[in-house]
Amino acid sequence: MFSRYKKNEPAKPALADTQRAGRPAKNAKPAPAPIPEAEAAPVEKRILRKPMPTTAAQANAADKERKRKERLSEIKLELHRELLDNLNLSALEHASESELRAEISAIAGEVLQEKAIVLNREERTALNQDLYDEVTGLGPLEALLKDETVSDILVNGPQQIFVERNGKLQLSDITFKDEKHLLRIIDKIVSAVGRRVDESNPYVDARLQDGSRFNAMVPPIAVDGSLVSIRKFKKDKLGIDDLVQFGAFTEEMAAYLQAAVATRLNVIVSGGTGSGKTTTLNALSSFIDNAERILTIEDTAELQLQQTHVGRMESRPPNVEGKGEVSPRDCLKNALRMRPDRIIVGETRGEEVIDMLQAMNTGHDGSMTTIHANSARDGVSRLENMIAMAGIEMPIKAVRSQIASAVNLIVQASRLQDGSRRMTSITEITGMEGDVISMQEVFRFQRTGITPDNKIVGHFTATGVRSHYSERFRMWGYDLPPSIYEPTVG
Repeated sequence: MFSRYKKNEPAKPALADTQRAGRPAKNAKPAPAPIPEAEAAPVEKRILRKPMPTTAAQANAADKERKRKERLSEIKLELHRELLDNLNLSALEHASESELRAEISAIAGEVLQEKAIVLNREERTALNQDLYDEVTGLGPLEALLKDETVSDILVNGPQQIFVERNGKLQLSDITFKDEKHLLRIIDKIVSAVGRRVDESNPYVDARLQDGSRFNAMVPPIAVDGSLVSIRKFKKDKLGIDDLVQFGAFTEEMAAYLQAAVATRLNVIVSGGTGSGKTTTLNALSSFIDNAERILTIEDTAELQLQQTHVGRMESRPPNVEGKGEVSPRDCLKNALRMRPDRIIVGETRGEEVIDMLQAMNTGHDGSMTTIHANSARDGVSRLENMIAMAGIEMPIKAVRSQIASAVNLIVQASRLQDGSRRMTSITEITGMEGDVISMQEVFRFQRTGITPDNKIVGHFTATGVRSHYSERFRMWGYDLPPSIYEPTVG
């Protein structure tokens, strides 16, 4: 029945054929001559590609260690439920840290004794610390927030938490128990600042108590579990001297920037995500005179200005009913009525660009903001696009004329492939030439190569172009020597 698909069996040789096995058949074709080994070998191809680093397969953790961690996790979850049932949460607000730790240790000890669970001293200490973090802090994230070497915390679902150290991402060994555990920590963070996150409003921006920037997106938008990003807030603000020491830019560039900020040039800090725009803006603000009135406008308050006269504003998203939104543009319009000397916008990303440019053009010299762009020329294009997105129909020449008269300086911050952050370009806007905005680069970072361990090799240099604002600097008392504009060879 299935003869069409049946495998053909080799025919058995007949007796006569067996007897003639030693003689060749009359019509038999001679067997092909064997190919010499030298000819059979394939021609070796020259591979020009650089071999990709391969990560050796790591052996799974020992079953004993894995089971111990699972057991501790189950114990911690059970103890946390017991704590919520036994602790008077309203009284915790007035309890000192030592009293709360003692209470948690006592309750945990009772539960462990009742369930006949034996832990050594190290495990008990770690368990009490985890329980304290669960009750008062952010659970598993608390240890990472206290780690000074961690600059970013990125959560991809409950079982995968990445951290950034020295500009490089690493997978940490810290996890959440499950998605409910992660959602509870997210809700704890956002409710503390009067915001919410749920299925109807699945993403949120917030600020932690220490000022760190927090962003979360929850299911169903986040497919494989809630996504959390925390940009940690540095307690010690980095100043110009620190950035020079770290190699972000040179002393000559710092002197130029001091003159630019002090003489009230309008500055835009441009760069990609995580390139250090806010850090650069904070450092530049240190050159502002203490007698000036400064107003800052941000989505999430991050700027740390050291001046005496600073007014801080933070935009607000709409409430559950879709009302009560206060946009950055609303804050900016109101700021213009508050007699500011300078206005600093944390980030310009939408229609507020119109009011920002008008502020720069109408007596608020020395204002500063940041934008997302890959170069100074791209930054100007981004400004044009944002004006178009605001729905204002203006001829392109009028738009560019507005930008050219408002913006004086674009500082480009970049995060290089080795994780280092550098001020790769300082560019002046000098006016209009026909329909094109004319620009000149004063300083740049010149890359010369890369080391075998992927470290960027290069040096900062002036371009040889004298600053368009040299006379302005001199009139304000910042007579920079001509030598800082001379190119250097690394």
